[in-house]
Amino acid sequence: MDQIKIGKFIQEKRKEKGITQSELAEKLYISDRAISKWENGICMPDVGNMQDLCEILGITINDLFSGEVVDMKNNEKVLEKNLLEMTEMKEERDRQLLTLEIFIGIVSTIVLLGSILLVGIFELSKIPAAIIITIASIIFATGMGLALRIEQIAGYYECQNCHHKYVPTYHGVLWAPHMCRTRKLKCPKCGKKTWNKKVIKK
Repeated sequence: MDQIKIGKFIQEKRKEKGITQSELAEKLYISDRAISKWENGICMPDVGNMQDLCEILGITINDLFSGEVVDMKNNEKVLEKNLLEMTEMKEERDRQLLTLEIFIGIVSTIVLLGSILLVGIFELSKIPAAIIITIASIIFATGMGLALRIEQIAGYYECQNCHHKYVPTYHGVLWAPHMCRTRKLKCPKCGKKTWNKKVIKK
């Protein structure tokens, strides 16, 4: 998708409606800085804002992704192209998130182990040692919770029984036995509990 083209299209349609960036931002409950980023092609609107944005600008989702008003004759063909590009964008974003998950996990672990070593090496008294370990434990727990959340939402888990691909609940991922990114989960389709692998493609 051409983000520059889409940004210019959003700007063009906004001006046609006689709406300022601030007014559009107010209608969408976001900052006018976000609107500026869209219009400059820095980023795309969030999925949660797209439908409201299209209604305000009087365009379709297909028009938005194309960066122009789509001729009804070509609508199906353009829609198929846009859906394919959206899928590719999601897959790339999921890969980046899973890389971020590893980074968060490593940093959180280093913080915890580093604090334990620090306390041991400098033989700190009980109170300073307890404070350092407590802070490090909070950072570790927060980091692991965030990393687990990323693993839950990025990509899919594939059932080894029926090969259904799905996004499980956070609770399900949290309590599932696992080996790296393979978790023993209950498939919502077939109901079987198997070792489900993390996959990127639907």
